[in-house]
Order: sequence, then structure tokens, then C-alpha cells
Amino acid sequence: MAACRRLLRSQSLAGTPSRISNSFVAKTLRSTSTSTTLPSHHNDHERNHEYRQPNRLVNSWKPAKDPKESQARLAQLRREYAKQVKELRKEYSHEMQLQMMEKQRKDEAKREALRIAREERKASKAAAAEARAAERKVSEEEFRQTLLKERAEKLENWRMKEKLREQKKAEGDDMLRRKSSMWVDEPDLEKTIVDAIVNTTGR
Repeated sequence: MAACRRLLRSQSLAGTPSRISNSFVAKTLRSTSTSTTLPSHHNDHERNHEYRQPNRLVNSWKPAKDPKESQARLAQLRREYAKQVKELRKEYSHEMQLQMMEKQRKDEAKREALRIAREERKASKAAAAEARAAERKVSEEEFRQTLLKERAEKLENWRMKEKLREQKKAEGDDMLRRKSSMWVDEPDLEKTIVDAIVNTTGR
């Protein structure tokens, strides 16, 4: 931006010689009067910036008696001014290119930082998801073991009940067999009754 300021400063030389010093003084006063309203970082830049020496064309005009000599000197001043403007524009263009390259470098560094941050967040999320999956797997295994234990306990309880039921059934069948040994077949029932009566009356 130094070349831009020098370019603006040197453009005050484009007018007539009588306006050179007045324009320069007016711009200097304006820059001085507005310097207090600029941001602090701009003020720091103004304090730390190194300016070139004033242009040698400033206040270099001295009136001549011969109008032709004045016109020749004015034409020479304008040629020198055009040459300096061309050089300043070239320098300004170079500075703009440097600033653009610096901006591109900063943008690239910012994009790279964002990419790295995204990769780190992605890796962190993947690690957290993996940890949650491991915890879920452990919980599921514990739950499965609990279910297996409960099923084993229920199966054992059912087996014990079945065993008791079988024992009771066996005891009932045994008692029934003992009682059934005293039973009389139907064909012999009448004979058994008669014998019982006779035995009773005979006594």
C-alpha cells in the first residue's frame, strides 16, 4: 500500500505548477486532521511505516521570464511525472501481487487448519463411537450371561419340581398297588361274599 500512497501523493503534480504545492499541503492537512479518527491498527501502521523522501518535483517550480522556457520546463516536469507515475504503478501492481499471494497463502493455511480440525473431530467421533460400541458389547454380554443364568436356574427349579412330582406319583402308584392286592375279581366276588357270610355265621 506504500506505492498506492506515493501514487496518490505524486498525482498532485499533474496540475499546473501553481497548484503543486497547494494540493500537496491540502492533502497533508487532510491526512493529518483525519489521522486521529482512524483505527488504532492503522495508527500503528502510520507510525511504523517508513516513507520515502519528498518528491524532488515538489516546490521545484521557479517562474521564468520567457513563456517558451516555462512551457518547455512544464513539459519536462510532466514527462518526469508520467515516468514516475508509471514506475509507481508498476511497483503498486507488484505490491498487489505480493499481497494477493500472501492472502492466498493465509487462505490455504486456514483451509489446511480447518481440514486438520475436521479430521481430528472425525477421529475423535470415531474413537468415541468405538468406545461406545465396546461398552455396548460388554453390556450385551453381561445381559446374555444373566439371561443364561436365569434360564439355568429356572430349568433346575423345573427339574426339581418334576422330580418331586414323579416321586409323589411313584408313591401314589405304590400305595395303589398295595391296596389293589386286596381287591377281588368280579367273577369271584359272589363266592367271596358267601364265604364271608358263612364264616361269620359259623362263629
